[in-house]
Amino acid sequence: MRFKKLLSLVMAAVLCATMSSGVLAAKLTKVPTAWMDEHETFLIWYAKEKGWDKEVGLDLDIQYFGSGMDILNALPSGSWVFAGMGAVPAMMGALRYNTSIIAIGNDESMTNAVLVRADSPIAKVKGYNKDFPEVLGSPETVKGKTILVTTVSSAHYGLSNWLKALGLTDKDVTIKNMDQAQALGAFDNGIGDAVALWAPHLYAGQAKGWKIAGDLKMVNVGNPIVLIADTKYAEKNPEIVAKFLSIYLRAVNMLQNEPLESLVPEYQRFYLEWAGKQYSKEIALVDLQKHPVFNLKQQLALFDDSKGMSKAQTWQSEIAKFFASVGSINQEELSKVRDGAYATGKYLKLVKEPIPSYK
Repeated sequence: MRFKKLLSLVMAAVLCATMSSGVLAAKLTKVPTAWMDEHETFLIWYAKEKGWDKEVGLDLDIQYFGSGMDILNALPSGSWVFAGMGAVPAMMGALRYNTSIIAIGNDESMTNAVLVRADSPIAKVKGYNKDFPEVLGSPETVKGKTILVTTVSSAHYGLSNWLKALGLTDKDVTIKNMDQAQALGAFDNGIGDAVALWAPHLYAGQAKGWKIAGDLKMVNVGNPIVLIADTKYAEKNPEIVAKFLSIYLRAVNMLQNEPLESLVPEYQRFYLEWAGKQYSKEIALVDLQKHPVFNLKQQLALFDDSKGMSKAQTWQSEIAKFFASVGSINQEELSKVRDGAYATGKYLKLVKEPIPSYK
């Protein structure tokens, strides 16, 4: 009799624990997100690895995409509600898919560059424009050349600003549109006179001995990676947006406060396990170093529009005006995104402080 009573108590306890576990699991909100094999994804991947999403009641689904435009094209099917991408596709997202920029992922001004072969005439000229002393090339060495680039991208933006520093425009060169892997491979096989790449393809090019003719930092142009949201979803679920941002910013705090050398093993593991790419310790450290990130206080400053357009809005406005100038968007489209108002700090203001420790 006592044994049966004890068995009943044990079974009741097991049932209670099972039900409790089920209730906890049911409380998690599934949140589909979209990312590329880039630095910003490491932060959200690391957060997922540590279970930080579950701590705030979310279950993040981190999906892989090949480009920002691929991410945008998947939105109508409901594939994601939050994503990380370059400022250029984010502008197209606001224009064509009603997306909003809700935070800055990192600064990519040092990781979008035009590269040339070491023996190129372009590499022989440095400082043609005294305002940009590190930039390689001149009108004479660049005009008429063939350049490989992924058009309507941050790499294209970098290319055009490099040309601008030399007093040239897209019309002064022949542009061949290729995705990043194709451009890297084609240039390696002798096609083209220059190639515009972003990381990690940029590092692969440098490893082959190619020289950076110009990057966005060299020409004093901002180029953020941004976090975007499906605007309809965000407006209906502001508390989930705030939780999502708090998870990302928790990882930002880690990157800002820990020696980057200590994060190299995890960074390598991220690229190998999530993206299927093998990074050396040296490349991993360089990539971490070349992607500054912004904490909550810094983010709020970047999105402060109390005295006019915020810094984030200004970045987006400049990008929109550039792509209108090269015919990628028309004047009617430009009028819709010129003010960059789709970059909003209202969700950042909802993030609860203090953000939990990353340790």
